Amino acid sequence: MKKLIFALSVLLLSAGCQSTADQTREEMRSKGYSNSYADGFADGCESGKQAGGSYFDEFQKDNNRFNAEQEYAQGWSDAFRQCELKEEAELRQQRMAIEWQNMEDSHKDNIEHEALKGLENVDTSELKSLEKNDPN
Repeated sequence: MKKLIFALSVLLLSAGCQSTADQTREEMRSKGYSNSYADGFADGCESGKQAGGSYFDEFQKDNNRFNAEQEYAQGWSDAFRQCELKEEAELRQQRMAIEWQNMEDSHKDNIEHEALKGLENVDTSELKSLEKNDPN
């Protein structure tokens, strides 16, 4: 159960940090890129994230604009691979964090098991005198 909660927490945190296509467009425009390039970049990034394994993004590509507008096509192409690689890296980090947690849990279980195994041969007969006598 702890593992599931941890995995969902990591997933939700990464989803909350992802920018929307509109935010990406505005960011690109504020940096001086043309509307056509910014639109292509936003669509390419959404598509790249989806290709990289995101459940929150969808493939987006305006084929008419891609074929007719060089800036849209350039923005889309620039963003697609960049965002795909970033998404893959984030998912890999999440999987590694889950595996690390699994290893720590397994190690803790092994330590507890060894500690209990070490108590198997302990003579506890002298402790009987400490038991509370029930008058009934």
